[in-house]
Amino acid sequence: MNSTGRIEEKGEPDRAVVAPVVPTPGAAVRLRPIGLLRNKIQDGMWATRRLVNHRVTLHHGAAQLEAAGNLFNFELAAGAAGSYRGGNDESGTTAPFLDSDVYKWLDAVGWELAQSPDAELLAKADRAIELVSRAQRPDGYLDTFFQVLHPGKEFTDLAWGHEMYVAGHLVQAAIAWKRGLDDERLLRVAERFVDRIDAEAGPGKRELVCGHPEFEMSLVELFRVTGQARYLELARTLVERRGHGLLGEGRFGSRYWQDHEPARTATKPAGHAVRQMYLDCGVVDVATETGDRELLEAAVRRWEDLVSTRLYLTGSLGSHHRDEAIGDPFELPPDRAYAETCASIGSVMLAWRMLLATGESRFADLIERTAFNAVMSGLAFDGSHFFYSNPLMRRSCGAEVLEGAATTRRAAWFPVSCCPPNLMRFLACWPDMIGTVDDGGVQIHQFATGSVEAPVGDGLVGLSMETSYPWEGTVAITVEHSVAEPWTLSIRVPGWCSHMVATVGGAEPLVASGPGSLVLERTWRAGDRVLVNMEMAARTTLPDPRIDAVRGTIALERGPLVYAVEDADLPAGGSVEALEVAESPRMEVVAENAPGLGETRSLALDARLRRDDEPSGWPYRGSPAAAAPATTIEIRAVPYFAWGNRAGLGMRVWLPTTKTPDDGC
Repeated sequence: MNSTGRIEEKGEPDRAVVAPVVPTPGAAVRLRPIGLLRNKIQDGMWATRRLVNHRVTLHHGAAQLEAAGNLFNFELAAGAAGSYRGGNDESGTTAPFLDSDVYKWLDAVGWELAQSPDAELLAKADRAIELVSRAQRPDGYLDTFFQVLHPGKEFTDLAWGHEMYVAGHLVQAAIAWKRGLDDERLLRVAERFVDRIDAEAGPGKRELVCGHPEFEMSLVELFRVTGQARYLELARTLVERRGHGLLGEGRFGSRYWQDHEPARTATKPAGHAVRQMYLDCGVVDVATETGDRELLEAAVRRWEDLVSTRLYLTGSLGSHHRDEAIGDPFELPPDRAYAETCASIGSVMLAWRMLLATGESRFADLIERTAFNAVMSGLAFDGSHFFYSNPLMRRSCGAEVLEGAATTRRAAWFPVSCCPPNLMRFLACWPDMIGTVDDGGVQIHQFATGSVEAPVGDGLVGLSMETSYPWEGTVAITVEHSVAEPWTLSIRVPGWCSHMVATVGGAEPLVASGPGSLVLERTWRAGDRVLVNMEMAARTTLPDPRIDAVRGTIALERGPLVYAVEDADLPAGGSVEALEVAESPRMEVVAENAPGLGETRSLALDARLRRDDEPSGWPYRGSPAAAAPATTIEIRAVPYFAWGNRAGLGMRVWLPTTKTPDDGC
C-alpha cells in the first residue's frame, strides 16, 4: 500500500498452488497452503465421505439444480421462453440468489475434477458453464433474477437483491476452474461481471454495499489469481463501507447484515451467522494482503468472543431461527439451535484464513471440531439428503421434522438450497486443510491416511500418514523423501488431547498436551518415522452455567467427536426426553459396524429412563420423589455426525443428570 492509500500491483501471482485460498508472496501470513494436489487423503472416514461426494452427491446436485429450475433460469436470461423458477425466501417472495447454487456446484466440481477426472461430471459442468456464458449481457451484467424478473432495476435493492453475493460465488467457481483445471471460461465471465459492478459501486462511485457479504473475499482471490490490484481495492472499499448504516434497518435491524458498526472497530459478532462468517473471511483476506494489522486484530477479537460465548459444543453457530442470527452471549438452546450448515462451513473458512494469518493451532482445533461435528452432520450417509439446520436436540414428538426419506429425516433438496452445494465444495476442498508450509518446514493440522508433498527450501519433502483417526489416536508419519538441509515438522496437539506421546525412531519419547504443536526440528531422511499416540478416552463435558438451557446436564465426547443419544437405541416406547445419567457415568467404548452407521465407535453407559404413560394433568411436581418411576437401562451414544441416518426421530447431545446415590448409573 502506498502513501495515498491505493493498492499497488504486486507482480505475477503464485499459480503453483491449487487451492481456494492462496495468499500472494507479499501477503502478511505465517503459513501457506500446500493445496489439493499435494495434500491427499487416501483412506479412512474422510476418504469415504469424499468418495460419496464424487460418486453420488455432485451428480445428485446437478439433477436437483435441473429439476428446481436454477439452470433453466440461465436459459431464460439468454432469451428462452418460459417462467422464472425457484423457491421462496423467508418473506414469501422468489429468492433472488438462486444463481449462486449453480456457482457453488461448479465451484465444487472444479476442485473435484482437478483431483479426480470424471468425464460424466465434466459433461454436466460444461453444459452449466455454457448456459452461464450465454446468459451474460453484452455489458457484463449477469444475474438471472434481475435480467428475467426485474430488468432495469439492477443495483436498486442492495439490501436484499444479493447481486454482489451471487457475483462472489461466480468468482469463486471461476477460480476453481482456473486454478484446478487451467480453464478460463468462467474467469472471463466473472471478470466482466466484476468490472460491471466496479463501474457501478467501486471506489469513488455509488456508496453501495451488499446485504449479504461474500463478494469481498472472492475479490481478494480474484486479485490473487489475476494480479489486478483494482479487485483488491474494491474489496477493501466494500469492507470499509460496511458498518455505516448504508443498508438501513430492514426487517431485523442493521446488526442483521453487520451494518451497525464498522468491521475495523466492532468487537462482537452479530446478526445473520453466515453473513458474519463470510464478512470476516473478506476482512482477514483484505488485512493480510494489505498488511493491515488493526483490521486483522478486529476479526480475531470477534472470533474470540464467538468461541467463548456463542458457539455450540459441535462448533455450530446461530441460535435464532427467525433471523438466522448468532444470538446473545450464552444463548445456546439445544432444541432451538438453528446451527445452519452454511454457517458452520463459513466458520471453517474463517478459521482457515486465521490459521494461515497467525499460525496459531487454536484455529485448526476449531476447524477439526466444526468439520467432524457441525459440517458432517449436514449430509446423510447416502449422499443425497441434507440438514439445513443442525440442532443439538430433536424431540421425539417430531418438532421441526424435515420432509424427506423416512430413514433419514433429511431433505433431498430445499426451496432455498444454499447448504447442499456448499457441502459439496467443502468435501471437495477438505484435503487442503491437512497441512501447510512456512519458511522453516511443514505443519500437520488434520489427521487422515494419505500423503503430503511440500516445498521446503529448494526442494520437496514427501510425507505419508497412516491413522484410524478419529476412532483411534495413533498417527504414523513417515518421511518418504526429503531435502539435505534441516527442517521442522510441526504436529498439532489437539485441544482435547490431555496426553500425547511421540517417538522419532529410537529417540526418547516426547510428551505433550493440547492445545499447541509438537515441533520436531532435525535433518530428516527417507524412512524416518514419527509415531504419535494421543490418549482418546471417553470424557464428559459440562456446560458453562450461564447457558441456562442446558444447566444440569453433561455431554459426551471422545477425541474430536461429540456424541448424541437417539431414540433408535432406546427400548420401544422410550424417548430421549425421559433420559437421565449420572454426573460421572462409567463409559465403555464399543467398536462396531452398525446398520445405518457403518464403522463407528459408540459409547455404552447406564441411564435412567423415566416413563410417564398417562398424562398427569399438570407438568410440574413438588419434589423429586414425586417423579414418575424410572428403569435403569444401558444406552448407546453415537457420534453426533451420524445421527438421523436411521429410523427414529428423537436425539439429544446434552443429557440431564441425577444425583440419586443408588441410581445404578
